Amino acid sequence: MRGSVTDPTSRHGRRRTRRTAGALASAALLLPLLGAAPPPSGSAGGSSASPAPPASSTRELQRAFASAAARYHVPQSVLLAVSYLQSRWDTHAGAPSVTGGYGPMHLTDARAALAATEHLAEGTEDARGDGARGARHPEPRLPKQSALPARLRTLPEAAALTGIPAAELRTDPAANVAGGAALLAAAQKNLGEPLSADPADWYGAVARFSGADDTATAAAYANDVYDVLRTGERRLTDEGQLVVLAAQPLLRADTGQLARAGLRTLSDDGTECPKTVSCEWVPAPYAQFGDNDYGNHDLGDRPASQSIRYIVIHDTEGTWDGVLNLVQDPTYVSWNYTIRSTDGLIAQHVKAKDVAWHAGNWYINAKSVGIEHEGFLAAPDAWYTEAMYRSSARLVKYLADKYGVPLDRQHILGHDNVPGPATASIPGMHTDPGPYWDWRHYFELLDHPFKHRAGKQGGMVTILPGYASNQPVYTGCTTKGEPCAAHGSSEVRLYSDHDRNAPLIRDIGLGTDPTNGVNDLSSRASTGQQYAVADQWGDWTAVWYLGQKAWFENPKKDPTAVNSAGLVVTPKDGATSVPVYGRAYPEKEAYPAGVPAQSVVPLSYTLPAGQRYVVGDVLPGEYFYSVTFATDTHRVVVGKDLYYEIQYGHRVAFVRAADVTVRPSAG
Repeated sequence: MRGSVTDPTSRHGRRRTRRTAGALASAALLLPLLGAAPPPSGSAGGSSASPAPPASSTRELQRAFASAAARYHVPQSVLLAVSYLQSRWDTHAGAPSVTGGYGPMHLTDARAALAATEHLAEGTEDARGDGARGARHPEPRLPKQSALPARLRTLPEAAALTGIPAAELRTDPAANVAGGAALLAAAQKNLGEPLSADPADWYGAVARFSGADDTATAAAYANDVYDVLRTGERRLTDEGQLVVLAAQPLLRADTGQLARAGLRTLSDDGTECPKTVSCEWVPAPYAQFGDNDYGNHDLGDRPASQSIRYIVIHDTEGTWDGVLNLVQDPTYVSWNYTIRSTDGLIAQHVKAKDVAWHAGNWYINAKSVGIEHEGFLAAPDAWYTEAMYRSSARLVKYLADKYGVPLDRQHILGHDNVPGPATASIPGMHTDPGPYWDWRHYFELLDHPFKHRAGKQGGMVTILPGYASNQPVYTGCTTKGEPCAAHGSSEVRLYSDHDRNAPLIRDIGLGTDPTNGVNDLSSRASTGQQYAVADQWGDWTAVWYLGQKAWFENPKKDPTAVNSAGLVVTPKDGATSVPVYGRAYPEKEAYPAGVPAQSVVPLSYTLPAGQRYVVGDVLPGEYFYSVTFATDTHRVVVGKDLYYEIQYGHRVAFVRAADVTVRPSAG
């Protein structure tokens, strides 16, 4: 979805949706960035590391863990592992997460960051992405207030236990760690367990610390913490502090404590999730209303009738309760899964065999699974928890293995990588999860880290900046045109020449001049994306991008890309350019009687002679005909014409195999 141009509570930040004239049932509580400390400064334009802290301060946080552990009689290793799963030991300059969590222990104080408007339901795009049925546009309704669950108010509880003021717990990392230790100790006592020095004896308290009210979610969280304990971690935090947790590979937790934790049993009701995560069934309705109008997905028979080739990563632009209300509204749109930020709980809404309406491109919808993550694109410090990243990665690995989806950036797409199905739809396509989603870390959790794949003559690069130190300036997070808070980013900026003062790359499909706006994708390449090398000049590298030579800074001492090799396409000899498509639909002759042939109309882009673009996949033209509630007329049309999926700009695109030549990138 498109991030806010004002703030996460503003109704300017919008998710473009399929809507009807009916009212929208929504009861979300949004969490704005209130009470945040001033962000660290960053340089304009390119990548820059945050200033190094004085040597004397580089271990202050480590000492804070030791002090809090001793004071509250919690094993230091347990305290460190819990904090790692909450925040990876980052402080985020005192800014709250998407669910109002503060500091390295992610102590939640949602009431200190509460807003009263739900902006997920605004916009005009048809998320179904198929012109065969018109877009619907329900009127948004102000959400209802609801009582905050215990998982969203752990910071006030920590304040009561420690006597430390809530404001200090929000902004002082050492105080925050002490608050987390007090909560763990209280959970241990409430379970009737001793304040043991053995980490194995704290499994139940760790599970309760998650804030989950069900056994499955609490166990998945605790299992992650104990995985961290066994493997150990060593990391420089966002404040440049070194924190170390020694590995305990032989540690075995007393998991039997969970049976005494008093948690409910979660009903999975046949959900499609790995056993290593917690998953509940919150179904999206397949319901008919009006004159052959229905929602909010289509019944299918995947993978028997058509393959699943993509997994699309979204952010919700709203919070858990409101999002779950929306997906259960038949007049709204749908997606397959939502993942909660505080503890990684997964809700499944649409079975993988069926087609959810989430990507704004019917071809991609018909061949993908969509996963929403509780968060805000334009709020760089409304950060995601490690618990959510890990839960998401486990789900994606499970789905990729089950359906044969390659674990690369040509198949694990951000919503911002989905192409517009037609030229008119390009300006309205979504921009989430945005530049602050940590693709590098995510693919490490997927066990497919991005690496050097070739020498200097490989002919391709994989975009791979250091996330924390890569801080290009974006604007429009809180006020249009004003700089966003300096923050790590997965993306590098692209220029028309090897000079920061050169014009940015222009996207003709958008029809506007390029900007540094947080939602402007015209001149950005993202971590893991691969492009053919077009030129080199000192510390600058040029790639082929949107039909142009696009330059980005790639210094040898601090590279933002690594050398790669693979297959590329280029126009066949004699062609000055070839068309680029937003969907891979079959040729007219492939359609049977009773199924209207879909126009194969190119986008406003072309692939000019002499340019090369990286191949992500080869596949036949395919169209899922599904325009009625009754499924007896549904058909999957497969053509003979082949297409290549390519990395064309920030988004993927398609070219007809008959128009191009495939060759090694090094050739």
